[in-house]
Amino acid sequence: MRLTQLHWGCVLALGLGLAACSDSGKPTVSGVASPAAAPSGKPGEEPATRKVALVMKTLTNPFFVEMEKGARRAQKELGIELLVKTASQETSIEQQIQIVEDLIRMKVDAIVIAPGDSLRMVPVLKAAQDAGIQIINIDNRLDPEAMKKHGLSRVPFISVDNEKAAYESARFIAQQVHKPAQAAILEGIRSADNARLRKEGAERAFKENPHVRLVAQETANWKIDEGYAVTRKIFIAHPDIELVFCANDMMALGALQYLQEAGKQGVKVAAYDALDEARAAIKAGRLAATVDQQAAEQGYQGVQLAIRALKGDSLPEVILIDTRLVTAESAK
Repeated sequence: MRLTQLHWGCVLALGLGLAACSDSGKPTVSGVASPAAAPSGKPGEEPATRKVALVMKTLTNPFFVEMEKGARRAQKELGIELLVKTASQETSIEQQIQIVEDLIRMKVDAIVIAPGDSLRMVPVLKAAQDAGIQIINIDNRLDPEAMKKHGLSRVPFISVDNEKAAYESARFIAQQVHKPAQAAILEGIRSADNARLRKEGAERAFKENPHVRLVAQETANWKIDEGYAVTRKIFIAHPDIELVFCANDMMALGALQYLQEAGKQGVKVAAYDALDEARAAIKAGRLAATVDQQAAEQGYQGVQLAIRALKGDSLPEVILIDTRLVTAESAK
């Protein structure tokens, strides 16, 4: 019964016509747009249509569905061919590597990528860059030291201030505590830069309140079912926890499911991503806060920047998109 409840996220994705919940191990493709115009084929003439690939972690998380919507909006404005490809899960790093290798063979013009891993994706992206493909990094930042080691350079980054936004989410629940209380953090994939930054932001918020003691930090790898299992494990060890920060909404929804089933009352949970389901949980009084990091805008800006790069424009090294804290008050 629990698995049925916990995997509603896959049902949501399937309801949108997506096959990303497959565990077959094969990369999934959400669609390939038809070219806006056919290349003329004349020697020395600029191709009429640029081919840009958007590579994401998965489509089982609605956050990336929104990211694709933004990229599709840019596609329509620019008249380009957009290929959208994803791995089956956010932890399927080898699939993402294979996708990039396939795109190199396809000779796409640019790759806009939300990497599942900040370290392991760098070598294959260097190979893509060596093949003349423009690389734009969105959402999760590639590791600067790994980039330097492998010679990957001139990669613009588009995202949000993850540390600050997570700090604001965790602070919202921490500042409501006026007596001794225990707290826990559910982290994302630990080799992902955005997971590290969100953890650090939550740690900072909890440390600011002298009444709060952080007693548990575990990774749930961005997943709803692991969010449930890890929350259960943490509460068995620390049954008096009153504050929980989850580094994304999927883990938070799993945590909320456990808390409801276990009859845990009065536990304040803060999260990150502002999925529709999280907003609904806020309105229902089950979730305290989440962060809207404008996934669609990241996808839109990523494709726009890729075309600018292909035109030879001078590009900013970093573009940070504004975040918004979503609470019961702001969700009205």
